[in-house]
Amino acid sequence: MDIDPEELIENARQAMEPGEGPPPRSPRLNATVAVTVALLATFMGICKIKDDNIVQAMEQAQADRLDHWSFYQARNTREEVAKATLTQLELQALSAPASAAEGYQQAIAKYRALAADQAQKKEELRQLAAADQKTYDALNYRDDQFDLSDALLAIAIAMLAVTALTQLWWLYAAALVPTGFGVLMGLAGLGGWAIHPDAIVRLLS
Repeated sequence: MDIDPEELIENARQAMEPGEGPPPRSPRLNATVAVTVALLATFMGICKIKDDNIVQAMEQAQADRLDHWSFYQARNTREEVAKATLTQLELQALSAPASAAEGYQQAIAKYRALAADQAQKKEELRQLAAADQKTYDALNYRDDQFDLSDALLAIAIAMLAVTALTQLWWLYAAALVPTGFGVLMGLAGLGGWAIHPDAIVRLLS
């Protein structure tokens, strides 16, 4: 969510200026709100930097996975061609004259080794592609945590802006609920904690 904390604070401040609205009834509440918003904005900025790095890593993992699968398909094609050639040579060798037997055996050995080599390299690429997928999934797990943190903290800051206008302590207390969960999810993303409300993430996806 693109909510500018500074804009919300400025709107609240302007609404409380003399002549434009009722004077502040609780300077302590205003100060508390201002400090809370400043801390949340700083925390969101830190999470944003980390999340951007994670998104870049996800893009790299996705590109690597596609490259490895493309090479896998190429190796698979080479293996199939080698196997087909091998089968053809083995059949031809059955009816070939004795003078050509050695040449056929050399060609058969060559293509048998080629097919085995391509099969081995193909399996290595499959394992690399699977590892890329696991890396992507792990990074996406943390990206979801940052997305949820961003959404919750944006809601909290909006509620704090309304608190500055209404001067209601109970509304400030209510704003601490999404604040707490938002900070928790942000810390989970930063620390790699296994906290992932799947139901909420699927709802927002």
